[in-house]
Amino acid sequence: MGVSLLYALVIVVANSFGAVSGMGGGVLIKPMLDTIGADSVAAISFYATVAVFTMSVVTTGKQLQHGVKLSFNMLLWIASGAVIGGVIGKALLSWSLSMWSEHMVLAAQIILTILTILFAFLNTRFNWRSFGLNGWYWQLGCGLVLGFFASFLGIGGGPINVALLMLLFGMPIKLATVYSLATIFCSQGAKLIAIIIAGDNLQFDLQRLWFIIPAAIVGGFVGAKLSQVLSSEKVTIVFQLMLLVVILINGYNGVQLLMHW
Repeated sequence: MGVSLLYALVIVVANSFGAVSGMGGGVLIKPMLDTIGADSVAAISFYATVAVFTMSVVTTGKQLQHGVKLSFNMLLWIASGAVIGGVIGKALLSWSLSMWSEHMVLAAQIILTILTILFAFLNTRFNWRSFGLNGWYWQLGCGLVLGFFASFLGIGGGPINVALLMLLFGMPIKLATVYSLATIFCSQGAKLIAIIIAGDNLQFDLQRLWFIIPAAIVGGFVGAKLSQVLSSEKVTIVFQLMLLVVILINGYNGVQLLMHW
């Protein structure tokens, strides 16, 4: 009960900020649950996926309700790539856990997360010039990259989403956050289906979902509301602050991992 309540608190806060920034809350949920250390890497990845998927449903629905316009074709290609990339990432994570120790897999996740964070921070901090790409193949490729990292790292969305959408297609940050969350909805939905079909979810403590899902819904509503009232400049600040927090958390987890190797 105590651990589940702590998970719920983490998810409400993480999903609120994750919805505003377009990262999805997993980028905070995953390392913070790792820090708590109450469950395995696979279980934490599953809980983060459920939380982020739930939040993406709520937030994307609220954004569309408030009149945000999306290109269906573009979203379809990005989401299709994200679904494929998500399945590949899930398969690679499962294979990695079967081949190596949890310590080694967690170390790889921490390193890759920090590298994607640095890319995202530098992109938004220095306003790198957009490539202005167009075409379904670029959108599909972008989705593949986003889905793979989101699934393999177990963070649901991640810092790379918004930054890559802005860099490749020249989207303003607030529009990029909506596309990011819609993409997260598709990729994490596909990941959950794959987990359930394989029966992997039966090895986890499903009682925790009674706390995780309501917390994710609350976080989604709070994040959607904040996204409506904050300016693009403030959304950028929230995005960058989240990146710094995630770097600190992953750095701490990396030090703890080395100390207990």
